[in-house]
Amino acid sequence: MDIKQLIYLCNLERERHFGRAAEASFVSQPTLSMRLKNLERELGLSLINRSNNFDGFTPEGERVLTWAREIVSVYQGLKLEVESLKHGVNGTLRLGVMPQCSVALPALLKAVEARYPQLDYRITAMSADRLLEALNSHTVDGGIGFFELTSLRELHFQTALLKDRGVEAIFHPDFFPALAAQPVLTLTALASHPLCLAEQTRYFRRYLDSQLRETGTTPRIIVESASITQLLQSAHVGLGVMISPCGHLLPEMLQHLVRRPLEMAPMGRQAALVIAEPGRASPLAQHFFDEARAHLSN
Repeated sequence: MDIKQLIYLCNLERERHFGRAAEASFVSQPTLSMRLKNLERELGLSLINRSNNFDGFTPEGERVLTWAREIVSVYQGLKLEVESLKHGVNGTLRLGVMPQCSVALPALLKAVEARYPQLDYRITAMSADRLLEALNSHTVDGGIGFFELTSLRELHFQTALLKDRGVEAIFHPDFFPALAAQPVLTLTALASHPLCLAEQTRYFRRYLDSQLRETGTTPRIIVESASITQLLQSAHVGLGVMISPCGHLLPEMLQHLVRRPLEMAPMGRQAALVIAEPGRASPLAQHFFDEARAHLSN
């Protein structure tokens, strides 16, 4: 058994396809298949369900995968630690992010850049469940999202809480002058106006829907999208009113738009930046987390 075989196994789990796993491993598909079969022979276990295509892992394979993820994570952490000792903190940090979380992520990354200018980032939008799974399996180094605090404590994640600044309505005043005249808005007041909202799979949207149901009204959702850009552009041209957590968007993105706070009950989940517990987080993730937490606390 060698580390490359375990890396191939983890890549196969991520890609769910032999050809794509081979590409991710920088080897041919026959080479990847042969090395994984050699691993199975050495362990004396069938790890992969094979048909004409990849058909998932056997129960034994799932158990081995748990160890493989841990070993590969430690190996990659060791490589990063050696690189940081030779060249300072550098490399690519993998971040899983829930859309419409209450922080402008690029501004946070820019603040960290002042301390670690050689850090690069690969950012993936994820649901809460996928994000927790990715953190546990070490397929991302850190995450930003809305979490149940009890879950974070049980999983022993390091956590930097994001301040809840509330929720705001964003719209063009030329198209919604009556709303612009009010200093604070309610969902009842918005219910008669077209809304631009994130798709229903997002936690923030589900929170909004629960609050809207309590008003007893059925709003018109004129634009529904997973793309924050589409929602913001819709607000710019006056299609409807966008609802967003305060602090999620950079002020520079809101030219000609106005923002009004919404009277709403607090969210049930807590927005937070999280990484694995000390000792299990990669050195790169730990450096990033420490600097980001210091910035957030200020």
